[in-house]
Amino acid sequence: MGFKEFLRPRQDKFLRMIANQAEKTLEGMDALEDYMRNGGAEAARGVIQAEKEADELRRILVDELNRTFVTPIDREDIFALSRAIDDILDYGDSTVEEMTILDISPNKHLHRMASLLRDAAKEIHLATLRLKDHPGVAYEHAMRAKALENRMETIYREALADLFSGPADCERIVQMLKVRELYRHLSNSADRGDEAANVITDIVVKMT
Repeated sequence: MGFKEFLRPRQDKFLRMIANQAEKTLEGMDALEDYMRNGGAEAARGVIQAEKEADELRRILVDELNRTFVTPIDREDIFALSRAIDDILDYGDSTVEEMTILDISPNKHLHRMASLLRDAAKEIHLATLRLKDHPGVAYEHAMRAKALENRMETIYREALADLFSGPADCERIVQMLKVRELYRHLSNSADRGDEAANVITDIVVKMT
């Protein structure tokens, strides 16, 4: 076995680790969508548990990255992609935790936003699976994730407009401020998905 063939499995492990992290993020966003649709402690726990497991996957990836000389793609791109994917779920997790602390129930806007985030996470996951053998297909999935982020921004603005419409007393103002923070968390999650898609498209350009 030649030197290149010896290195190949060590290189490919980073693509597998990125895909595993993206899969765990998708699992967490599935739970988030379920929580925003039905509520319930079980779905909330699913988001929180997935976030913890995803954090562990990222820690392992970073540790491997620091100990490996040869990587299949630029190590800066691996690190940036892993970080962006991690942040997608981090914002979902913080949303659920704050909803619990602030005693906020899901509404139709939160559900729509969570549904789009779940779809974007699926596109990111598919893109990571295709990077090695089908970079052109990975690029297409990344562009679909970016399109979903654009839709997310539209829904975010609609949600804010609805939130601040109508008369407001002191109690309602407090409620409005709480819900606005939740909307911002999910909007930030979408931004991180867009960043992950950007890193993927950059990787594809370098590969081709």
